[in-house]
Amino acid sequence: MSVLLLQLAGPLQAWGSAARFARRTTENAPTKSGVLGLLAAAQGRERTSDLSDLAALRFGVRLDQPGTRVRDYQTARHLDTGAAMPVSERFYLADAVFVAAVKGEDALIGELHRAVRAPEFLPYLGRRSCPPARPIDIGVRTGMDLEEALAVEEWRASTWYQRSRARQATVTLTTLIDAAPGATGADSRRDLPLSFDPLHRRYALRGLRTDTVEVANPRARRPAVPAHDPTSLLGGD
Repeated sequence: MSVLLLQLAGPLQAWGSAARFARRTTENAPTKSGVLGLLAAAQGRERTSDLSDLAALRFGVRLDQPGTRVRDYQTARHLDTGAAMPVSERFYLADAVFVAAVKGEDALIGELHRAVRAPEFLPYLGRRSCPPARPIDIGVRTGMDLEEALAVEEWRASTWYQRSRARQATVTLTTLIDAAPGATGADSRRDLPLSFDPLHRRYALRGLRTDTVEVANPRARRPAVPAHDPTSLLGGD
């Protein structure tokens, strides 16, 4: 079993698990359906393709830089009649950075890694209007659980964000990871894709466990070391 790590960073991201009609919301972190959709597109799968192998992957995400929720209003007119369409209200996450992880059989993870490095369809962060600002591929980790892979991965937040926490040698990051079936205390979210067919999209519930990990801050301010012993002037032994 291997773990594929993905870096999801961009000016705007939008990960809706219940976004329909004129109000398109976003979750505070990438959804399993959104990330699996990104991987399926990288492989060049059609929207009507079978997703059972991807849906069986274990999924987790770490919130390295939560970002800021922003709202946008969009207007449009019918091409044929020119009549105004309802105003659309859309929400995004601005300046967010996440580390997503999927765990599965070595062969499938290897295929997905190759696809991410040379995608058939361009990846986007939840919506087509949200391109990534950094390379998505972080790499494959073998011989470790998904939780460990997220715990030991370096902090991927922007430099300015890391410097804003320069007083902290380590930072606490939230993780959202697939819960085992029947696990107590788990939340649920309807973002497990069964079909991306535009005529009949289907999603199932999955268990979700929230936890935290501690990672080092590479921009932490180190305490100054005096060039001499300031107590030497006081005398004594």
